[in-house]
Amino acid sequence: MAPGVRELPSPPPSFTLKKIAIGHGIQNYTCVDTTSAPKADGAVAILYDVTKFAPGTPKTGIPQALWDKIPSALLLKPLTLNKLAGTKYGAHATAPFPREEDLKLLGFPIAEYLGHHYFDISSTPMFDLNRVGLKASVTKLDGVDAPASADKGPLKTGAVAWLQLGDSGKGLSSGLTQVYRVITAGGVGQKCDVAGAGVHSVPYTTFYWFF
Repeated sequence: MAPGVRELPSPPPSFTLKKIAIGHGIQNYTCVDTTSAPKADGAVAILYDVTKFAPGTPKTGIPQALWDKIPSALLLKPLTLNKLAGTKYGAHATAPFPREEDLKLLGFPIAEYLGHHYFDISSTPMFDLNRVGLKASVTKLDGVDAPASADKGPLKTGAVAWLQLGDSGKGLSSGLTQVYRVITAGGVGQKCDVAGAGVHSVPYTTFYWFF
């Protein structure tokens, strides 16, 4: 972040970093009509494990400059979500996730599949890291705007905010207490006079840090 710009609070010293993931998916929005503002309506993403590639990690860490480029590089890769017929970016409503596969991104190390991000039937954000048996049901604790220099995405709508997320208190989490969404690329909804009335989806990528 630039000098003078507010940053997200750090996790408590007692918290332990469990995983770092790169997420690739869509942010969903609803437009009541062409004159309204787009309303955020959940998200769907596939998560890949990049923990061992974090800069500073002995033997396996990659340079910071390369690390910071991962979200933008991944955003250029076609979405692997099961597509909703008749849409460019929409995901299938009941079966959005394809078979589990590792991420192969040209110029970067192979990242193993880790899990999924989605919103449950009560619109609660969920992170299911089924490859390692961790799960987080979360609510927003804090947020800051993405830097002005952040990748605005293929639709040039802007990068979604950076977030600090905490346990929802619903008893659905397992092994995780907080999640951070940082270094976002894309994901901001289109204006309703462009997208039209109804639901529309916007591709995004980001790092998720799990504690």
